[in-house]
Amino acid sequence: MADKRFWWIDVFAESPLTGNPLSLVPDADDLDEQRMRAITREFNQSETTFLVTPTLPGADHRLRSFTVAGAEVLGAGHNAMGAWIWLAEAGLLDPERAEFAQQIGDDVLPVRVGRTDDGRVRVSMRHARTRFLGRVDAVAEFAVALAVDPAALVEGRPAEVVSTGAGHLLLALASRSDVDRAEPDAAHLRTLLAQAGAEGCYVYSTEDAHDGLHAYSRFFNPTVGIVEDPATGTAAGPLAALLVRDGLASPHTPIRIEQGRAIGRPSILQVVVDGDHVELSGSGIVVAEGVLHL
Repeated sequence: MADKRFWWIDVFAESPLTGNPLSLVPDADDLDEQRMRAITREFNQSETTFLVTPTLPGADHRLRSFTVAGAEVLGAGHNAMGAWIWLAEAGLLDPERAEFAQQIGDDVLPVRVGRTDDGRVRVSMRHARTRFLGRVDAVAEFAVALAVDPAALVEGRPAEVVSTGAGHLLLALASRSDVDRAEPDAAHLRTLLAQAGAEGCYVYSTEDAHDGLHAYSRFFNPTVGIVEDPATGTAAGPLAALLVRDGLASPHTPIRIEQGRAIGRPSILQVVVDGDHVELSGSGIVVAEGVLHL
């Protein structure tokens, strides 16, 4: 029986037991894909990340992340941010450097790691280039799949699939309370997402509540077995790009998106859009560690 250390990190969290929990297994070169997927099912978090040796030049670390349903995650969201928070807290990053590179799938993406004024690790990650993959006409069908009143749909804002590494469908609703009332039918939503060529569904509202947020959101991804995710960097990036394109947020300025409040895991995601480049930033907290006896 072999032992394998693991850690849990609350990502996009201001305090323990908030944000999006990530299970992390470093030194995972000796684990094959089947064992990685089995460990992910054991943890039963939305995603588990494994640190392995890079296979592409220029990468400092290679990340492989899986969902409970066994799908490999190829975008840079909380799966990646949690790994870099842990690397910094564990003292495994050169303190003389602020710039690093991570291999995710076939991409090598830049990462910046620093500290806030109160000493917390802060990670900023460049996403893949923004791609607007097409508008979706079946907005009313999505409203049915989400149990949303059709009156809550924002006139003139069709659903749209946007990718900064993973293609998600973005659907605007009139108010934050409309977002909170969504109750998705997983099977119906999965079918519609497949037809739209999207992975997950990000419902959001730009209703102004005078709290400095640009959007309030929830994320559903039955495609990969995630009922609801508390904080989704791979969806916040596309949403920020969409808001800038449509004049609802400014480029080169932090865009603040709240997610997870409806399920008791409030999370703040910050995104800066510069042309077709998107950078996601956030902090987090290492909250647990243990040993797997394999």
